[in-house]
Amino acid sequence: MPYSTKAPILLVPFLMIALLLAGWTPARAEPIPPPPQLPVKGYVLMDYQSGNLLANLKGDERMEPASITKLMTGYVIYKALKAGKIHLDDKVTISEKAWKTAGSKMFVKVGSQVSVEDLLMGMVVQSGNDATVALAEHVAGSEETFVKLMNQETERLGLKSSHFTNAAGLPDPNHYMSARDIALLARVLIQDFPEHYARYSVRGFKYNNIDQENRNRLLFTDSSVDGVKTGHTESAGYCLVSSAKRNDTRLIGVVLGATKEKDRFQASQALLNYGFSFFESRKLHDANAPIVTARIWKGKESELPLGVVHPLYVTVPKGQAPQVSITTSVQPKLIAPAQKDQPFGEIVVKLGDQEVSKTPLVALKEVPQSGWFGRLIDSIMMFFYYLFR
Repeated sequence: MPYSTKAPILLVPFLMIALLLAGWTPARAEPIPPPPQLPVKGYVLMDYQSGNLLANLKGDERMEPASITKLMTGYVIYKALKAGKIHLDDKVTISEKAWKTAGSKMFVKVGSQVSVEDLLMGMVVQSGNDATVALAEHVAGSEETFVKLMNQETERLGLKSSHFTNAAGLPDPNHYMSARDIALLARVLIQDFPEHYARYSVRGFKYNNIDQENRNRLLFTDSSVDGVKTGHTESAGYCLVSSAKRNDTRLIGVVLGATKEKDRFQASQALLNYGFSFFESRKLHDANAPIVTARIWKGKESELPLGVVHPLYVTVPKGQAPQVSITTSVQPKLIAPAQKDQPFGEIVVKLGDQEVSKTPLVALKEVPQSGWFGRLIDSIMMFFYYLFR
């Protein structure tokens, strides 16, 4: 008797009934407990890959960031390095203004010449305000002009609750960030400048015969933590943005406004542990791989592949990945020319009925406009296509 694949399939309903009668029930996803209560004014926990927020307390409220400001300062400096406007071996003459800047110091001497590399270490590891102002002056000529670059980047990156008045993070009523913006900034800094992000894991730096340790104590107590920045003033309290990677998952935690120094570390550790314990990330699509192909009119090609610029991830409570669904929507009428990375639609990711994220669906290649005769033919075809459609 020939083997049939139908028999096992027919047995499935009977096996299910037998198991249910025996007391078996299908596995259900356990509910995720709420985030821990933390002694801080506000916090967020973000998955690095997906950008999804896993925990949030006053995450969009404007707060004083103190030296966490130096993440944006660093971002602007790294862009200048990448563009070749400055170089790591440049010698920077320390101005009196930089030398006099209040707060934490690298202890550079007025009139001395210090390399950009050393100043970056002083800014990142020691949180030196003197090093920070010296770098700002080297990049833009003055700190005031550099701050304009910081605010331009703020707008470009879509940080809607942030504004800067100085490069170092000194108190000012018009100098603020939100916890969400800080997490977003840390995420793009890691994405865009991984070679410079490595500095944020350095535990100590010696300059001018003075040894100083990194103020991020999590670097010494949690081997998965590799950054990123502390902040403190009387008015801001104790703040910390931290990032940790365990296996293939990276999380970014931000805590603002702790009243005690130890609280920012304990709160950050609790947030990171919570995220790694109860959430998981799944890749949905690779970057630059076609997700849909759309008809494009009046172009040298008639089809336009659409996808995502960065790998598309989703972060969900552990065990709930099967409930994830994605839908794509494309603009109803695509007409050439099309530029690479130009948005023509979006991908919506849902967990059950809840929308988790929206991501632009972009052109994966350029499609130039066709000649006048090709455009004429397509105009006629478009008329009948949409008439009968």
